[in-house]
Amino acid sequence: MSKPVVLIAEELSPATIEALGPDFEVRAVDGAARDELLPALADVDAVLIRSATRMDAEAIAAGRRLKVIARAGVGLDNVDVQAATQAGVMVVNAPTSNITSAAELAVGLLLATARNIAPANQALKGGAWERSQYSGVELLDKTVGIIGLGRIGALVAERLKGFGVRILAHDPYASPAKAGQLGAQLVTLDELLTQSDFITIHLPKTPETLGLLDEEALSKVKPSVRIVNAARGGIVDEAALARALAEGRVAGAGIDVFAREPTTESPLFAFESVVVTPHLGASTLEAQEKAGIAVARSVRQALRGELVPDAVNVSSGFIAEEVRPGIPLVEKLGRIFTAVAGGVPAQLDVEVRGEITAHDVSVWKVVALKGLFTDVVEDPVTYVNAPVFAEQRGCVVRLLTDPDPGDFRNVTTLRGTLADGTIVSVSGTLTGRNLVEKLVGVGDHDLEVPISEHMLVFEYTDRPGIIGAVGRILGDAGINIGGMQVSRHEDRAIGVLSVDSDVPAALAAQLSETIDAKTFSVVDLQD
Repeated sequence: MSKPVVLIAEELSPATIEALGPDFEVRAVDGAARDELLPALADVDAVLIRSATRMDAEAIAAGRRLKVIARAGVGLDNVDVQAATQAGVMVVNAPTSNITSAAELAVGLLLATARNIAPANQALKGGAWERSQYSGVELLDKTVGIIGLGRIGALVAERLKGFGVRILAHDPYASPAKAGQLGAQLVTLDELLTQSDFITIHLPKTPETLGLLDEEALSKVKPSVRIVNAARGGIVDEAALARALAEGRVAGAGIDVFAREPTTESPLFAFESVVVTPHLGASTLEAQEKAGIAVARSVRQALRGELVPDAVNVSSGFIAEEVRPGIPLVEKLGRIFTAVAGGVPAQLDVEVRGEITAHDVSVWKVVALKGLFTDVVEDPVTYVNAPVFAEQRGCVVRLLTDPDPGDFRNVTTLRGTLADGTIVSVSGTLTGRNLVEKLVGVGDHDLEVPISEHMLVFEYTDRPGIIGAVGRILGDAGINIGGMQVSRHEDRAIGVLSVDSDVPAALAAQLSETIDAKTFSVVDLQD
């Protein structure tokens, strides 16, 4: 069997290739050269990029086998995540790889603007000893405003505490308790703008944050303020900042990111009080190595068919180790559901009972949907596009949890309402030291049958000779029965058989007709 192909589209650390391991065929291409990139994508399973490779809809369409786009870094401005989602391609990045490097650069820019380090360095190297011209200000007892108290903003706050500053923070999503732990006071944006001696920005680039520090915002700041942006270009209106500097309404700035990159021209370059760097936030050896190793591991997981918690277009979040063993079970329950129901429900409830509910099991919703659509649609179904298929078909999924386990430590039930109002449900659990996957319920019938690749599930009127007739027909067809259980309610019965090979449709029809089955379903879980 040929190895999956991984395309390296930009220079990555040797540790990245090492982290991929020997299980892949690794190729290289210049991702910035479009005429080289598009044909190179034709037969690859994953592509690893940084910021220079543009994975837009055209590039994604060119990757007919593409399963993963891995960005060795944080930003995804060069990846069309929506197009990837529609195509079922997982997008992963390394969200924590550069947070220390970015935080340290922000603090460095802040110090550089406070002490005029860059222009003083340039002047002295040019032969001028001008101590008085480049006097600066101390940080002690000054007020620093941090806009965005996420992971990087929090690290900046921790590092600035040692300078004896007062820290204000603006972040609608941060709690006062979190801010308090960092020694910061949550305030409105206007309060931060008017009170801060230094402002440092740590926000993602979104429609809401684009141009956040514009002409109006800069009209509210102190004339002695120094502004640092090492987050994303465009959050600070560069033209408005240049005007404020020229008019003495802002004292200085430290800028690492720009609205257009790469750039060698900006009105900000004219000011000695502005320190600029060419997007160096993640440009440390440590950050690059962390990013490469992180995405290499994600690629390995994704190409093994596993759920990757860091995938940006999969609603998974953190997955506890206790939750992971249940993922294959829930996916199989989704496939069993559609086999038994004969279609997709208008509403699907993922009901989870037992001690596992002490953990976040919300990932099981997308896992159930992947199983639900695997045997229903012609396109390959992934954790990425399963929710898209559900939305297109009007299938609403809910998660319901109950710590009461019932007869087992943990039970997961997929209960769906079909378009005609019929309710179908299947239940499963993991049992024993080896966590054996078992089907423990179909509708209101209790069972306990190990899940196998080939199963028959049929409902019939209980009477003698039914199982014998099924066994005879399967035997005549050379199909061996591996296991069987019958559950009875009054005159109704459900039979579940595990068989060693696939049951053809014609044979299934013969079985159903022979026993006059109310329903007869063939479950094939073979990949």
